[in-house]
Amino acid sequence: MGLFLCIYLMRIPVRFRLVFMSFLAVFICYIDRVNISVAIIPMQEQFGWNEAQIGIIFSIFYVGYFFSMAVGGFLADKYGGKKILGFGVLLWSIFTMLTPAFSYNGFLALLFIRILIGLGEGITFPSWHSMYARWIPFKERTRAIAITNSGIPAGTIFAYVISAIIIASYSWEWVFYSFGALGLIWFFFWQKDIHSFPDQDKNISLEELTLIKNEAPADSNANKIPLLSLLTNLPFMSIAIATFCNNWALFTFLSYLPKFVNSPVSMGGLGINLDSSVFILMVLFPSIVSVTALITGGYLADTLIKNGHKVLKVRKTLNTLGFFGSAFCLSLIPFQESHIAIVILLCITNAFSGLAVGGFGVNHADLGPKYTGSLVGISGSIGMLAAIISPLVAGLILEITGSWVLIFNICSAALLFGGTFYLIFAGATEQFK
Repeated sequence: MGLFLCIYLMRIPVRFRLVFMSFLAVFICYIDRVNISVAIIPMQEQFGWNEAQIGIIFSIFYVGYFFSMAVGGFLADKYGGKKILGFGVLLWSIFTMLTPAFSYNGFLALLFIRILIGLGEGITFPSWHSMYARWIPFKERTRAIAITNSGIPAGTIFAYVISAIIIASYSWEWVFYSFGALGLIWFFFWQKDIHSFPDQDKNISLEELTLIKNEAPADSNANKIPLLSLLTNLPFMSIAIATFCNNWALFTFLSYLPKFVNSPVSMGGLGINLDSSVFILMVLFPSIVSVTALITGGYLADTLIKNGHKVLKVRKTLNTLGFFGSAFCLSLIPFQESHIAIVILLCITNAFSGLAVGGFGVNHADLGPKYTGSLVGISGSIGMLAAIISPLVAGLILEITGSWVLIFNICSAALLFGGTFYLIFAGATEQFK
């Protein structure tokens, strides 16, 4: 069986192996990011943290992420994404495994290791986006990015479910030990099988290499970042603003969904115990829908463009449906009393969100193919400001009011603003050459 699998892998196009390994990198990135959202429940009980401290623990991760994202994109564009992404996964996996030891050394020690994990993870998305600009033909780009991004909900599902099982069966410490070990295994195969540029791979066929050279958006390294022109360019800033607003909602729920499900009904939560099978189902179904929606959204965008629809029209249409639809569904959740109704609304929210992968999520390479890593890194760093602020805001709201209603309403408002800004100012013509 193992020999058959090896022979099969040798026969599939090399660029598909890159997509698969990048998907796994995103998957591991998110299991190591989301695991603490479940582990924080027994950790809070053990260490006696208040809700404001929980918000700091969640948000401090993104401080490190913010600083490394733009740098990672620049380094990937200049030197190639293989080394940068591999180095990042190795570092954050080691830091993940060290999290329990730092937790027992005090609150500030935990914050320090969370910053280090964020520094490692920040290079993930700009690195593989940079590699895709040099590996993936234009007509396959949106679906390749969608498949890779499906590692976000897939990793979220895995982290929510497996973390709860590990905690119930062993202890919260083993969540970090076991998840960190997966990154070390991935690193071995990444170093062995993946290359930054197609012409470096000895196993690539001449037919595939010719296809990539003719159709991939970029075929050269970027020598500098046009930073000032980026920050004054409205099509680029529409991506950055959309990323910020999307991240506000995304990272609020990545951090707080398990606590929302676990919180007492009197506080506006669902009052479901961590070790309950209902808890697993409540966080599982919306994430499954998200995986399907991301991949479907990617294929839909590629199909519409292939059938002759203008790229900008496709980007704006899918992004608007994704943002406005998600905002509407989130605004309804606080008024629901039924668990089933809430799960259905979360699923529909994620279905709409998946459409946006064909909008702002892939727009970077339209604007500057050889700067793709830098564009993703800089817009992502701007977006990470939301990831830093939103858990702090949610923690303070819970600490002061004890209510979830305002948290949902702020997320809806952010999505409406981001969707509107992108609809007005987005572009699809090359801006940076």
